[in-house]
Amino acid sequence: MKFATKLIHGGQTVDPRTGALGMPIYQTSTFRQQSVDSFGKYDYARSDNPSREALEEAMAQLEGGTRGFAFASGMAAITSTLLIFSAGDHLVVCDDVYGGTYRALTGVFNRLGIQSTFVDATSVEAIAAAIRPETRGIYLETPSNPLLKVTDLKAVAELARSRGIITLVDNTFMTPYLQRPLELGCDIVLHSGTKFLSGHSDVICGFAVVADIDLGNRIRYIQNGFGAILGPHDSFLAQRGIKTLKVRMDQAQGSTQKIVQWLGEQKQVRAVHYPGLAGHPGHGVHGSQADGPGAVFSFELDSFQTTKRLLEGSRLSAFAVSLGGVESIISYPARMSHAAVPPAERARKGITDTLVRLSVGLEDPDDLIADLARAMG
Repeated sequence: MKFATKLIHGGQTVDPRTGALGMPIYQTSTFRQQSVDSFGKYDYARSDNPSREALEEAMAQLEGGTRGFAFASGMAAITSTLLIFSAGDHLVVCDDVYGGTYRALTGVFNRLGIQSTFVDATSVEAIAAAIRPETRGIYLETPSNPLLKVTDLKAVAELARSRGIITLVDNTFMTPYLQRPLELGCDIVLHSGTKFLSGHSDVICGFAVVADIDLGNRIRYIQNGFGAILGPHDSFLAQRGIKTLKVRMDQAQGSTQKIVQWLGEQKQVRAVHYPGLAGHPGHGVHGSQADGPGAVFSFELDSFQTTKRLLEGSRLSAFAVSLGGVESIISYPARMSHAAVPPAERARKGITDTLVRLSVGLEDPDDLIADLARAMG
């Protein structure tokens, strides 16, 4: 099946009991058993629930993995998966990683004895130089958040595999429609399903997908033991949202390209970060490993005054945390997604006080451009 068909028919999409076109919401905490000697497939909803199971199977198929896992949030997916590592292990992490991930690595996992080194992941050589004897994982985002830097996933996966290291990729910006890291040799794909996958700004959820069965068993053990699972109602909403992923991404990506071109011509805009632009440093690498540049980009303005005027004056693009909804969302990384990163570290990474991130929704792009023009003055 092609991807658009997988979105509708991949995994459990019909209730086997009634034939309903869509898995029901199994809003239950436990399941009655018939035999002391042999329990049924489901016993307690933290371990398994039919609604969550259908969603997990769909995600595994879309990413080309053997097993998927649904969690209560994107950060629950990331932190639960990182628990496959142990005290004394070391991780190499892309420099401008999402602020929540940075906070977890530097404020929680370092206390557990898991250390991280942050490097410019656009350079495979820099990643190789940061590897130590105790390095067990390489954690990537590509394009990264919020500067849309691009990492050569195939090259890093080959490097990692030659050293016996696990490669983890946050694929939230791209979704499996535009990029499938497992097919490029990576080991674990992570998502904030809150974003483009669910797509309607009404669900908080996260996913992990693996190719290797043994690695999947390790994450399954942590999912069950740690318990940060996705509930049945949110599982239903997420699966419903995923079915329209392609048409939403096609529309949003097309609008993004038009808006990016317009912004590049405005005197208040100093730089635009978007891998769809020919001048983007990672344009070629991204084009070789992804099927499109996506619907998120960032841009730098000429002053804090212009930045403040845009953020507070936009009417169509909601000034809010998050991204990937049907409505456009404009955010301020320095005080939102990367607020947990110390100011000096933000400055070193290039996350300035005039950097704005825009996630383009399904509005008419001409209306969005007119709104941006008015807000910037």
